[in-house]
Amino acid sequence: MSKFTRLAITHALMMGGDAAMVVSLADSFFFSVDLDAARTQVLLFLAISFAPFLFVAPLIGPMIDRAPGGRRLVIQLVAVVRVLLLLLMARYIDGIALFPLVFASLVLQKTYVISKSSLVPSTVRNETELVEANSKLGLVSGLLGGLAVVPAALLLKTLGSGAALVYGAILFAGAFASARQLAPEVVAAKPVDEQEAEDLHSPSLQLGAIAMTVLRANVGFTFFHLAFWLRTFDNGNVLFGAAVGASGLATLTGNAIAPRVRRMMREETMLAAALIISALGGLGLAAIGGPAAGIALAAIVNFVAALGRLGFESIVQRDAPEANQGRAFATFETRFQLSWAVAAFLAVAIQAPGAIGLLLVGIGAVGTVIHVQMRQKRPDPTRRRPSKRRRRRPPKGSARRSKGRKGPRRNKPVTRRDPGTREPTRGPAPRSRLASESPRDR
Repeated sequence: MSKFTRLAITHALMMGGDAAMVVSLADSFFFSVDLDAARTQVLLFLAISFAPFLFVAPLIGPMIDRAPGGRRLVIQLVAVVRVLLLLLMARYIDGIALFPLVFASLVLQKTYVISKSSLVPSTVRNETELVEANSKLGLVSGLLGGLAVVPAALLLKTLGSGAALVYGAILFAGAFASARQLAPEVVAAKPVDEQEAEDLHSPSLQLGAIAMTVLRANVGFTFFHLAFWLRTFDNGNVLFGAAVGASGLATLTGNAIAPRVRRMMREETMLAAALIISALGGLGLAAIGGPAAGIALAAIVNFVAALGRLGFESIVQRDAPEANQGRAFATFETRFQLSWAVAAFLAVAIQAPGAIGLLLVGIGAVGTVIHVQMRQKRPDPTRRRPSKRRRRRPPKGSARRSKGRKGPRRNKPVTRRDPGTREPTRGPAPRSRLASESPRDR
């Protein structure tokens, strides 16, 4: 069994456990509590869960990357802890303790995504297979995650939320067993050198990271905005379930067609198109309003985020060839996951009305498009002019253009003596002599 196959099986089981957890919460206390109380709880646990992540990730990440099997160990620990969390959630399904358990699971899910992204480069034979590998993992998570929903929904209807959560715990236990078969790869054997730091700060890579950060933030903002807004309707849980389903299907579609789109356009164009589609979707659907517009926007932001992710990964491969791919993806993925968390916090904190929330998504995308365009027009201060020593000199006797002249510079024939015959001859004088002598000397 190949390294990629082992990672794909682990990823499928982890995504299946996530899907089972989401389905099991449909009829739980998590969605039945009063909206005002729910907002308070969500704000509290988002802050508690992600604030340490801001400080711990930059410190622990490099140490894990240089440890043999460090990321594999992280995935195993995440799987084990999630088994325990889902079993506790099944016990406290109707209590306030469900909130910290759910958000602890969300933090661990983001931690797993970062670790998985850093391991993908070590599972392929060369960098050209990296984009295809990420696309396949996206398809695997969408397809098998969708299949895992069916048993979870049946258990929810027949035995209740607790049974569905136990089913999810079994999937995470399987993910732990599969993760034990992953190869103990070293993501980054040595610290960042000067060349790698320079590659990761290239203008195209930084602009791509800005675009991808906003695309991922739109996903987090839309998810939590719809989670509270749609619940104000009579069939709120059904509407939110439809939004989650539409988001999953859109992500699956984006992962499926992204390689074809990349063959048709450049990576920067993919990211720009993703931002423009988000902007048009947010502005247009805000004008339409209603739950259907919110569900449609959820599908749009997840679709373009899948496209943008593949475009950004291609930029990393193209413009950072000297960088450690595993470390680079882990670094950027940490930033993207944090943007998701910050946007989710803002969605809960500002309590925007339904259409206003959709409008904010569009405005954020429009502002990012303008910012990226302005940054692209600025001259790059880090770009050095080619040294004069490296400029190719024209062959001897060829025409050279002088600054301020429209035509080629020609040497006037002068009288000189042939050293062999001492007879005066006519012809062009050597360049070095003409350059060194002033007209008065000649």
